[in-house]
Amino acid sequence: MNTSLNETMVETPEATLSPQTRAALLALLVGGIAAILDSTMVTLAIRTLAVKLHSTAGTIQWVTTGFLLAMAVAIPVTGWAERRWGGKRVWMAALMLFVLASVLCAVAWNDAALIGFRALQGFGAGLIFPLMQTLAVRAAGGRVGSRLMAAVSLPIALGPILGPVIGGVVLNWLSWRWLFLINVPLIAAGLLLARRFLPDDRPASPDGRARLDWIGLALLAPALAGILLGLSRLSEDGGIGHAGVLAPLSAGAVLLAAFIAWAARPDGRQTIVDIRLLRLRSLGSASTVLFTAGAAMYAGMFLLPLYYQQLRGGSVLDAGLLLIPQGVGALASRFAVGGLVDRFGARAATIAGFLLAAVATVPFALAGPHTDPWWLGAVLLVRGLGIGAVLIPPMSVAYQDTRPADVPHATMNTRIAQQVGASFGTAIVAVALQSLLGRGATAAFHGAFWWAIGITVAAVVPALALPAAKPANH
Repeated sequence: MNTSLNETMVETPEATLSPQTRAALLALLVGGIAAILDSTMVTLAIRTLAVKLHSTAGTIQWVTTGFLLAMAVAIPVTGWAERRWGGKRVWMAALMLFVLASVLCAVAWNDAALIGFRALQGFGAGLIFPLMQTLAVRAAGGRVGSRLMAAVSLPIALGPILGPVIGGVVLNWLSWRWLFLINVPLIAAGLLLARRFLPDDRPASPDGRARLDWIGLALLAPALAGILLGLSRLSEDGGIGHAGVLAPLSAGAVLLAAFIAWAARPDGRQTIVDIRLLRLRSLGSASTVLFTAGAAMYAGMFLLPLYYQQLRGGSVLDAGLLLIPQGVGALASRFAVGGLVDRFGARAATIAGFLLAAVATVPFALAGPHTDPWWLGAVLLVRGLGIGAVLIPPMSVAYQDTRPADVPHATMNTRIAQQVGASFGTAIVAVALQSLLGRGATAAFHGAFWWAIGITVAAVVPALALPAAKPANH
């Protein structure tokens, strides 16, 4: 690509990033890692929270469901907020909201209080996740490359893997309240780094401030919440025919269709999320792949801790420690995948990542309660290499044909796709596991893992649409 930066984004090797850009990336990663780890740590604590707060499993499940729904509502707001107040100020406000909610969660006196504070925390996380990606691209001056995306996606990839490990350690030796208090020093460091290293990008004048698309927000936010709520309940008795599943899914689908019609109108006015950008091959194909990547990643992340706890009889801490090899593999892939994308292109690197992850999941579809843990650890290392690699290639090409002014909208499109994909993948394997329990726990886990493998293999199909050419160096 020889287009100027004012017209479209540019891909570039990481080596050209300035020290100021790298400092900004550090600030974003330190601030963002707390939100990502927290969203995965708490999942392990559902049983503990139900006991400690004298609640029921159905009620306490809203600790995670409320977080996800609030996060979905917040994601569409980030683009407007970034244009109105500037990315740095919104980022710091989101971090402060998240840490305030974390402290409130830690002092929650009953299940209702914890659910409410977790929803507040989820709203902060919903601002943090897309902003982290948008501000990283802005800090790099629009020069997008696979190595930049490897850095940005590091917390997103490692959070679901390291979260259970840290959560298991906390729940084994400390009070559940420390699941939220350990966020405080991380966020404090993130705020200090953000204040020091993120560039001030507030609007120059009130005339440049964007107006909020209230109609689009009123359609899209409840649409995402309804879809995610329906998917989260899909494994309950009655399945998709249950009113608690069918009603929110149907309402979400109708509202989403209405939002698409609103956002695609030909008058050219900007909506809360500009879905017209999905017509660009780079962004459209990348968003589709990120949907399937989210499904493949979270399907496995849902099953693996359950396998170690329910089928092998391990504790929360055991499950967390046994998943460490997967985290090591995901971390190692960060150092290699950028070079692979530069050499072979995003399409080949993505397909290879999905296939590697699928092959490395097969042993779990054959494993029983007494399968050699060292063998499974080696398999998890390989699976981590594959799963850790599938996010970077599509993210590295997502901005290829995007103008700098459209970066927030491109980011929201990719983030929404990944979030819905994660819920979809989790729901599919949860339904499979629940429906097969009548055949015995071992058979149920075998079937559920085969579904996870199928999702991962199916993800290869949309990956074929990614641009095949190697990134151009500028």
